[in-house]
Amino acid sequence: MNSRKISLGSWITLNHFSIVEIMAHAGFDWLCIDMEHSVIDYYDAEVLIASIKANKITPYVRVGENNSRIIKRVLDAGAEGIIVPMVNSAGEAQRAVDAVKYPPKGKRGVGLARAQKYGFGFEEYRDKIIDKIKIIVQIEHIDAIKNLDEILSVEGVDGTIIGPYDLSASMGKPGRFDDAEVKEALTVYESKTKNYNKLIGFHVIKPDYNLVIEKLNSGYNFIAFSLDTLFLGTLCNEQVKKIKEKLS
Repeated sequence: MNSRKISLGSWITLNHFSIVEIMAHAGFDWLCIDMEHSVIDYYDAEVLIASIKANKITPYVRVGENNSRIIKRVLDAGAEGIIVPMVNSAGEAQRAVDAVKYPPKGKRGVGLARAQKYGFGFEEYRDKIIDKIKIIVQIEHIDAIKNLDEILSVEGVDGTIIGPYDLSASMGKPGRFDDAEVKEALTVYESKTKNYNKLIGFHVIKPDYNLVIEKLNSGYNFIAFSLDTLFLGTLCNEQVKKIKEKLS
């Protein structure tokens, strides 16, 4: 496990810079601002991106959809990694790449915003920074499993991250991870992704480090470890429960 590069991050759903600072101090490599399943808006995202970068770790954004306008805005705000949900085909993966890259590599429009130092650092952004932006596509539908080789072959896609809940739901079995067909789909994902020199991702939801170790030992190298609300809520629930048990 120590012989390969592991990228460990977590998920931000609460729009306050204090959350970023607390989690950044824990030692994560990156933090991902979730704009799909939270109320975080563009201004909030820009503040959080700035806070993450100020703590010298990588700011990712999970956008709400594979939409070039959304991707362009969060990149111009300074995001250094994009996680794109529900990518089910090579064409959809290419659309994500096109939204990140300037022509001729892509189709992104040019803006002079925070990422480009408000116009004073455009050349540096164009020539050096943009090619370091990570593009991660989410594999969370059975169609994506069927088209996995084609998706992974798209130039510019740096990696994938499995979405086990939505994947199982797409098979009519939401959350049934012990089901044989769901297990088989996850096995296909693991076996095929290992054939490519790209990040292999999994979001470990429960805040239990043992589950992270399991995934690392299974070959995953891009791990999202739980999220802000669960880290907070789990400890609160556990400790209050122990107090009440002692008093009963």
